[in-house]
Amino acid sequence: MVFNGTERYVATDELQMAVKASITLQRPLLIKGEPGTGKTMLAEEVALSLGKKLFRWHIKSTTKAQQGLYEYDAVSRLRDSQLGDEKVYDIGNYIKKGIMWQAFDADEQVVLLIDEIDKADIEFPNDLLVELDKMEFFVYETGERVVAKHRPIIIITSNNEKELPDAFLRRCFFHYITFPDRATMQQIIDVHYPGIQQALVNDALEVFFKIREMNNLKKKPSTSELIDWLKLLIADDIPADLLQNKDIAQAMPPLYGALLKNEQDVHMLQRLAFMAKRDGR
Repeated sequence: MVFNGTERYVATDELQMAVKASITLQRPLLIKGEPGTGKTMLAEEVALSLGKKLFRWHIKSTTKAQQGLYEYDAVSRLRDSQLGDEKVYDIGNYIKKGIMWQAFDADEQVVLLIDEIDKADIEFPNDLLVELDKMEFFVYETGERVVAKHRPIIIITSNNEKELPDAFLRRCFFHYITFPDRATMQQIIDVHYPGIQQALVNDALEVFFKIREMNNLKKKPSTSELIDWLKLLIADDIPADLLQNKDIAQAMPPLYGALLKNEQDVHMLQRLAFMAKRDGR
């Protein structure tokens, strides 16, 4: 099984090697990188490329590891017992399979995405050590031992909001998606907008990377935000001359709301542009 990217996803040689290494070692692939660099999309495209079903587990701050395995609905069982329902005698009727159980139970190998694992409590990764390592877990309510029929290809993403435990990291193959250089970004744009005017792309990339190079920027624009910005420029048929002034310290880029996502960064650029005009530069 080899992943070489897809028509919709440009994968660098290093990323392709990371996916291959994870599959070969049968260890989860831990992907880190700036938000908007395609971490989640990687799992989708790996599943598509290899012809496998994708199971998504999106992690929130309130998510518990147990929810990925199963949940026992004791409240429903109590209600049914009060109503005299016969199914209360089979506790299995109140066991809801989680995403990991569903992936373990699949009749063929699947891709399992555990998305943004760093959003959960610090103990969350530790609570999944055995399940990720041994590919099995125990259902205490029924006494059932669940073992994966086929070891899933597991891709775990993190935005680095908090440190992950060493014991968890030891069980993973790690890859950091570096921010694309200009040549790679050009390939990504060509994938999303084949046939786009290269003059527009060149000017847009010039502005985009100048913004990213600015000091004291609270949030640098990401790949996905560049793609959104280009879509707006195309849709609104923005004249090329509006991007000719690539010095962002002198002029705000059109539709900058697609690139800048907080008022601090907007005010900083507006202040620079105002000062430049005042000084007659």
